[in-house]
Amino acid sequence: MPWVQPWSRSGGASAALPHNAASGRAYSGINILILWGAVIEAGYPSQGWLTFRQALEVGGNVRKGERGTTVVYADRFVPKGEAERAQRDGGDARAVPFLKSFTVFNVAQCEGLREGIGIDPAPLPEREIVPVVEAVIASSGVDFRIGGDRAFYVPAHDYVQVPPQPAFFDQINYYRTALHELTHATGHASRLDRKLLNSFGSKDYAREQLVAEMGSAFLCAALGIVPSVRHADYIGSWLEVLREDNRAIFRAASLASRAAEWLLARHHDAEAGADAVAAQGQIERRAAA
Repeated sequence: MPWVQPWSRSGGASAALPHNAASGRAYSGINILILWGAVIEAGYPSQGWLTFRQALEVGGNVRKGERGTTVVYADRFVPKGEAERAQRDGGDARAVPFLKSFTVFNVAQCEGLREGIGIDPAPLPEREIVPVVEAVIASSGVDFRIGGDRAFYVPAHDYVQVPPQPAFFDQINYYRTALHELTHATGHASRLDRKLLNSFGSKDYAREQLVAEMGSAFLCAALGIVPSVRHADYIGSWLEVLREDNRAIFRAASLASRAAEWLLARHHDAEAGADAVAAQGQIERRAAA
């Protein structure tokens, strides 16, 4: 599955989200899976991508004969005539959905790029993963409880519970599991408002599990953690959903991306607030001196 481990431990691409190598902006939704799939298929050593024009703008070019990968951008716009009609007649202007496609090339398909373009962030060593993920958990604002022998999220009472770290054979799985359950929690009505009250074994339950597992994988990639594969019953329920609805993967990737972005934004806001407090403290100390 392309959301599980789109990199190699032996010299391949790093554990990271695919990103535009010129702007640094990470891709989202289904584009993550498209580009991870391309990395797996071609064995590219980087998660960085450029359009043909961007490669020229950063001093290089796409090598002759290279084939690009298609990514998509979906949004809505209000036509000028519709905006004028709404202003004249009253009521809301109707937005028109559109889908644009772009062709991008991995930096490994380019040459002559200026120094620093396409360098992936180094994966975090295992001993540094703990504080980073703990900070994401703390900044989420979700009631996070440790105990028992099961991991779960309770929508009715809005809390996550995971077993203590010693219960996990591989300690890093504690954090993978925590991120999975936190992704569920983003679906609460006070956050991203997904349908969470699904009976065990139902199609909707399987869809939400797919969102949570991809969300965990996206978060792991953003934090430099290598995700892991879930056991066979999870995979079986996913496949059943995907066979019945060929659009399910697009919806799940989009929802998982939104969930990961929500949690990371909270984390970044908390870090920025802490930096601001520290800077203010320095100013006050200097003034007092």
